[in-house]
Amino acid sequence: MAEADSLSPAFYARRGGARWDWWTVLHPPYTLWHLSYAAIGAALAPHLDWLILGATLVAFTLAVGIAAHALDEWNGRPLRTGISDRALWSAAIVSLAAAAALGIAVLPRTGLVLIPFVVVGVVLVLGYNLELFGGALHTDLGFALAWGAFPAAVGYVAQAPAFNSPRSLGAVVAVIAATALSAAQRRLSTPARMLRRRAVNVTGVVELADGSTMPLDKAALLNPLDGALKLLSYAVPAIAIAVLLSRVPHW
Repeated sequence: MAEADSLSPAFYARRGGARWDWWTVLHPPYTLWHLSYAAIGAALAPHLDWLILGATLVAFTLAVGIAAHALDEWNGRPLRTGISDRALWSAAIVSLAAAAALGIAVLPRTGLVLIPFVVVGVVLVLGYNLELFGGALHTDLGFALAWGAFPAAVGYVAQAPAFNSPRSLGAVVAVIAATALSAAQRRLSTPARMLRRRAVNVTGVVELADGSTMPLDKAALLNPLDGALKLLSYAVPAIAIAVLLSRVPHW
């Protein structure tokens, strides 16, 4: 078991007290990654309201970055932090309530079309991370739809677009792309989590065509997975910044 415990539970995990425990629970690279989908969705709207974009990003930071991740840590302690159950639940309840309240507060600017998305957002945070409904939402497809498609769709809808606009088709493509990227994230992170958190030992040999061999161990399997996740966690926010910059007047 010593080898399994020698690895941190995530490539961004840190140890060193409560501050770093919260850093780890908030999953900063992944939180920024999923916030980027909301930003991309907003940038595709015919008219970009920067105030609504800011509110959208704050709401997703509260709901996903804090609430969802706090509940996920409470449900099984996958990150092995020392944060108390009470602190995790307090952070989750306050953050999720604040996110929902923010969604309601912007209704005069977004229209009532946002109400179903506020409700669905609360259901996704609770249902996915607490594995409610028999774990029906806690699947690869559930992950891709909840943390990929949903932020992109909300980012666009919150801008109160005219849905007969040609840009609506672009938003649909963005939602599909966000779903695919989140599915790819899941495909990479699932075996990475297994190796970091559950695998005790990995031994093997790769035999090459020229007769030479390469040792196969945990690092050999984990490095390309973590490497791809890190690159994607940089690339998706960079794309979001690029499309937002294209909407800055006189840029």
